[in-house]
Amino acid sequence: MALLALLVATAWSVQAASYEAAQAARHWRETHERAILDEFVDLLRLPNPPQDPVALRRNAEAVSAMLERRGVRTRLLETSNAPPIVYGELASPGARQTITFYAHYDGYPAEPERWYTRGPYRPVLMSTALEAGGQPIPLPNPGWPTDPEWRLYARSAADDKVAIIAMASALEALRARQVPLQANVKFFIEGEAESGSPRLEQVLRAHRQILESDLWLFVDGALPSNRQQQLIFGARGFLALELTVYGPRQELDSGRFSNWSPNPAHQLVRLLASVRDDSGKVLIDGFYQGVAPLGKAELEAIAQAPSYDQTLKQELGLAETEGGARTLAEAMNQPALNVRGIAAGAVGAGAASRIPAVARASLEVHLVKGMDQRTTAARLIDHIRKQGFYVTEAEPSEGLRRSYARICRVEQKAGVNPVRTPMELEVSQRVIAAVEQARGPILKVPTTGPVPAVSAVAGVLEAPVILVPIANHDGNQHSHNENLRLQNLWDGIEVLAVLMALPEPAGPGR
Repeated sequence: MALLALLVATAWSVQAASYEAAQAARHWRETHERAILDEFVDLLRLPNPPQDPVALRRNAEAVSAMLERRGVRTRLLETSNAPPIVYGELASPGARQTITFYAHYDGYPAEPERWYTRGPYRPVLMSTALEAGGQPIPLPNPGWPTDPEWRLYARSAADDKVAIIAMASALEALRARQVPLQANVKFFIEGEAESGSPRLEQVLRAHRQILESDLWLFVDGALPSNRQQQLIFGARGFLALELTVYGPRQELDSGRFSNWSPNPAHQLVRLLASVRDDSGKVLIDGFYQGVAPLGKAELEAIAQAPSYDQTLKQELGLAETEGGARTLAEAMNQPALNVRGIAAGAVGAGAASRIPAVARASLEVHLVKGMDQRTTAARLIDHIRKQGFYVTEAEPSEGLRRSYARICRVEQKAGVNPVRTPMELEVSQRVIAAVEQARGPILKVPTTGPVPAVSAVAGVLEAPVILVPIANHDGNQHSHNENLRLQNLWDGIEVLAVLMALPEPAGPGR
C-alpha cells in the first residue's frame, strides 16, 4: 500500500507540475513570438560549418550569451583542436536531482548554390513549405499571430539550433511566470556533432565531476510524419569495416586466364554470401550472444506504434521486405549487417574481358544493447578466417601473396556502442508522464539509429539518456533548403518547459 501511495503521489505531482509548466510556456510564448523569432534568426545568421573553427567559436559564444541572459552560469569547456562546448548550470535550492539538456550548435556542410534562399545563412520566413508553393514573407509585427505552417529556412534551423532557442525560450517562460524548477538544470551544447563527436569522450572524462547527472535529455532529431511527439530511449551502435580481397598482381585477360587465375570478385562474393541469409539473419558464430532482450514496456511500445510499412513499400517500390512479417519498428531493435558497397573491375560501357586484381567491399554492423563493437569485429574477422582467408590489417607483401591463396585485408573504422535506457525506469516513467501531460499520447521508441554523442555520454557517465526530438520530419536536415515549421518550435518550447520543471519522485531520497 505504501508503494502504491508513493506511485500515485508521484504521478499526481508530475501531472500538476507539467500542466503548470506547459500553460506558462504557451501563454508566455503567445505574447513573445516575434522576440523569439528575432533571436532565432540572429543565431541562424551565424555560419557554423564543421570545418571552420573561428565560426564555431562565434556560435559557442553566442549560445553562452543567450543562456547567461536567462540566469545560467556558463563556461566553455575547451579541448585541443576542437570547438568549445557550452556548459551551463542553473541550481535549484534543495533539489535532489540533476537534469542535463544536450544540443549542438554546429551544422552540416552546406552547398550555397543549391539553396532557394541563395545561401544557407540567410534565414527566410516562408508562407509554407517550398514544395507546397511557399513564398517569402516578412517577420510578423510584435503581437501579431503567426501561422503554424510558416517555415523558417536556414542551415541548422531544424538540426539543431531549434533545440537551443527552444531551451532558452522555455527557461525564460518559466522564470517570467515564476514556475519553480525542481531539479538542478545543466546545459551541454557541443560543436562537433556533425563530425561524429570524435573528442566528446575525452571531454566527458576530463570534466566528469561537473557532468554527473541523474538524466540526460538529448534535444535533437525530427518527429515522424504524423507529427506526434516522440521520446526515444536508445540508439544503435555502429561498426564499419573495409574488406579487400586480392587476386593476381595486375588485371589479366580473362580469355586466356579464366579457370586458371583466381578471381577476387568471385572470392569476395562468396565471402559476403556467408555472413547473412536472405532474411537478414547474421550467420557469424556468436553474433547474437549477449544481446539484451527488450523489456515489457519496450515490447508494448513497439506493438502500439503505428505501422508505415505498407506505405513505405509502395513508396520504395518493394515487393517484400527482409524478415517476412517483421515490421520496421521490430527490425530497428535487432542487430543487422549491411553491405554498403562492392567494387571490382568495371561494368556497363567500361566492362572488359579482365580478371580484376582486387575486389573491395564496405560493411557496416548495427549493434543493439548488450553488444560490443570490438567483440563483434573480432567475431566477424574470425568468421573471415574460417572461410579460408588469411587476414591482414596492411597491404600484403609479395611473400604473403605467394604463400596464401586467399588474402583479405580488413580495415576497421571508428565505431560506437549501443545504448538503451529501460522504459521501466522510474525516471523514464516520469518523463513519459510529463510529456504526455503537455502533448497528449506520445510515441515511445526503444531504439533509433546510431548517435555517437549518446553512446559517449551513456558509456562514460553511465547516465540514463532519453532523446527528445522536436523538429519537423520534412525539414531537409543534412540537405539544402533546411527548414523548421513554426508550430514545431512552439510545441518544443512547451515540451522542454515541462521537462525543466520535472518534479522529483515523491518520498525521501532519490
